[in-house]
Amino acid sequence: MPAKAGIHGLTGSVVYLWVAVGGAIGSVARFWLANAMAVATGAAFPWGTLLINVIGSFVISFFGMLTGAAPRFAVPYEARVFVTVGLCGGFTTFSSFSLQTVDLLRSGQPGRAGLYVAASVILCLAACALGFFAATAITSSIARPS
Repeated sequence: MPAKAGIHGLTGSVVYLWVAVGGAIGSVARFWLANAMAVATGAAFPWGTLLINVIGSFVISFFGMLTGAAPRFAVPYEARVFVTVGLCGGFTTFSSFSLQTVDLLRSGQPGRAGLYVAASVILCLAACALGFFAATAITSSIARPS
């Protein structure tokens, strides 16, 4: 059966390959950073997951703002899905966040669980806003060609 055209008229599996490669890189980076943070800070609080989600929130917002609708930097669709779906999807860890929150609650640490949830939401939203504002600053500081 021939492939049907998907969004953006893409029919081949090359887009899926870019997502898979990005996901593999993001997953390995997440594993490495989570372990490095556990060694550096201990395992009592999930600092690694928090940092990973903050970084991922910034990257997806920054890249999306620069390359999305009315982009300052036009990139191929494959590059956009490589970064946003693949790399950021493999790197960020909402499921880990959820499990770690439940683990903190189950181990009798509701205060730490609440702190973790609040810090995750606030810092990830702040990082996303920072990515948006940084990308906006870049696009407004570069004169648009006529």
